[in-house]
Amino acid sequence: MNTAVARAGQEGPLLTVEGLAISHGAVPITTSLSIVVERGETIAIVGESGSGKSLTARAIAGILPPGINAAGAVTLDGMPLMRLAERELRKIRGFRVSMLMQDPFTMLNPLMRSGDHIDEMLRGRPDFASRAARAAEVKRRLAEVGIVDEDVARRMPFQLSGGMCQRVALAAALARDPELLIADEPSTALDVTTQAEIIRLLRRVQRERHMSLILITHNLRLAFSTCERIYVLYAGSLLEVGDGAAVERQPFHPYTLGLLLSEPPADIRVPRLVAIRGSVPRAADVIDRCGFADRCDWAKQICRAGKPPLAARDASRFTACVRQDEIQGELDALRTAALSAAPITLRRHETEGPLVRVDALVKTFVGPRGRAIRAVKDVSLRIMPGESVGLVGESGSGKTTLGRCLVGLETPTAGDIRINGLAAADFGAMAKADRARVRQTIQMIFQDPYSTLNPRHSVGQALSEALGASAGATSPATPERIATLLAEVGLSAAYATRRPASLSGGERQRVAIARALAVKPAILVCDEPVSALDVSVQAQVLNLFKRLQAEHGLSYLFITHDLAVVRQIAERIYVLYLGEIVEEGPTERVIGDPQHPYTRRLIESIPRSANQRAP
Repeated sequence: MNTAVARAGQEGPLLTVEGLAISHGAVPITTSLSIVVERGETIAIVGESGSGKSLTARAIAGILPPGINAAGAVTLDGMPLMRLAERELRKIRGFRVSMLMQDPFTMLNPLMRSGDHIDEMLRGRPDFASRAARAAEVKRRLAEVGIVDEDVARRMPFQLSGGMCQRVALAAALARDPELLIADEPSTALDVTTQAEIIRLLRRVQRERHMSLILITHNLRLAFSTCERIYVLYAGSLLEVGDGAAVERQPFHPYTLGLLLSEPPADIRVPRLVAIRGSVPRAADVIDRCGFADRCDWAKQICRAGKPPLAARDASRFTACVRQDEIQGELDALRTAALSAAPITLRRHETEGPLVRVDALVKTFVGPRGRAIRAVKDVSLRIMPGESVGLVGESGSGKTTLGRCLVGLETPTAGDIRINGLAAADFGAMAKADRARVRQTIQMIFQDPYSTLNPRHSVGQALSEALGASAGATSPATPERIATLLAEVGLSAAYATRRPASLSGGERQRVAIARALAVKPAILVCDEPVSALDVSVQAQVLNLFKRLQAEHGLSYLFITHDLAVVRQIAERIYVLYLGEIVEEGPTERVIGDPQHPYTRRLIESIPRSANQRAP
C-alpha cells in the first residue's frame, strides 16, 4: 500500500518548521523561519540566489553540508527531526522525506545504470527481496514517471537526455513512497517543453499519492501555476506568505512585486521590465533591519530601525513590510502601469539590404560510428540593420550551431552566409582584411559568461585585449576607454580591477557584453544570454539590451527557448525545430496566432496560473 495515501486521513499538518535558523559558525544564513505544509499540499519557497532556499530545504531533510548548523524545530507528523540521531534520520530520509535536486546528472551515480538507482532504493523492503520482484517494480516505477522504454533502465545516465535523467531521478526519489518530496529547482536546467512535462508529472504523481510537495524555485510564474501557498524568502528572512492566487493578484511586499514584474510576461510586450536594482545582501549584513530596504523605492527610516516581523494581514496573508498599508495603492498602480502593453514598431527597410543573409545553410557533424548528424537543414534567414530577430527552439534544434556558423566558430557543410555584403561561410578561406571586417561587424555573447572569461585576467585586462583587437586600433586601451565601456553596461570603473570569480552572474554577463561592444559591432549574436540568471538580474540584462540597441542601432540575433523572453526583445521570430525553420514572422503574429504544431507546443509549455492569460 502507498504509505502516503494510507496516512492521508490523519489530522494536523504533515510538516511544521518553527524558528529555523541556519548559520555558518557565528554567521547567520537564515533567521527564524516558520513553515507549515499540510498533508497533500504543494507549497513554493521562492527567491533569488543567495536567499537561503536550498539550505532551508536541506535543513528540513537533515542533509546540511559540513560546517553549516541549524537551530529551531522541524517536526514531521509529530516527530521532532532535529532531535534525532543520524541513524534514526536515515530511517526518515528517502522513506518519509525525499529530495529531487536541480541537476539530475549530479543526483545520479554516473557509474550506475539508470534502473539500478531505483533498485538500490527498493532493497531492504520485504516485498522486494528477490531480484525479479525488484526488476518488475523498477519497470513499474519508470512507467509511473512516463518511461515505457525498457532499455532506459539499462542505460547509463550520460546516455540519457536531461529530461529523461530527471524522470529517472524522480522515480528513484519516489521509490520508498515518501510522504513529503522536496524538489529543489527541478526544472531550471531543462528546456521549456521538458520543464512543463516534469512539472505536470510532479503534480500528477503528487495528487495520485496524496503526497506533500515543497517546490524550491526562483520562478514566480512556475510557483503560481503549481502551488497552493507561496513563501517568499529574501536574505534569509520570510518577507511574504500567502495563498498563491491571492499573492499573484495583489502582492503585499515590494520585493514580491519586484519579482513578479521582473518576469517577462508571455501575453504582452512591455516597454520596460521593472527590474530590482542591486543584489541580495548576506543575511548577516541585514540582521537588524529590513533586508530589502537598500533595494526598495519605498524604504524609510522605520524600515532600517529594526527587523520587521512577519505580521498577519488577514487569515491567510502575512507580510514583513511595515509600510504595506501606506504603500499598497502605489504598489497596485505600479503593477498596472508596468503591465501595459507596448506596440512593436516593425522597421521598414525598402532602401537597405540585409546586414546578415543566410541561404540554404546546412551543417552536418560526424556522430558515433561515422553516422552523419545533420544539425542544421536548409536554413535561410535575414537580419536587417537595427533589427532584433529571435531564434527560438529547444536544445538540439540547431540554434547554437547556426549562431556559431555566423561568427566563424563552425564552418557550414553547405549554403551561403553574407555579413554586411561579405561572403562569410568559411572564415578560413577569407582574406585577412575581410575576416577582420566581419569579426568587427558581428560578435557573440554566450549563455555562461564565466566560461568565456579568463579567470586569471581582471575585467580590465579582458576589455583591454578586446579593445586592442578592434580594427584600426592605434592607441592603447587606456583606463578611460575601459571605464567608458564599463559605463555602457552599467558598471563602475572600479570593476576593472576585479576578477570573474568575484562577480555575480549578472555582472559577468555585463562584462561579456562590454567586451563584445569593444569592437563596435553592428550585430550581436546572443546565445541564451539570460537563461542562467535570476529573474531580477534577467530583467536588468534585458533592459540593458534594449537600451544598447536604442543608443547604438545594434542588430540582434537573440537565441532562446523562452518565448516570454523573446517577446520582449525581438521584432521578428524564426522557430527552429530539428534543424529546420518551421515558422517565421512578426513576433506578435507568431506568438499570438501560431500556425505550426511545434510553435503551439512551445507556447502551451509556458507556465501560467488560472489568473494568467494565454499569449
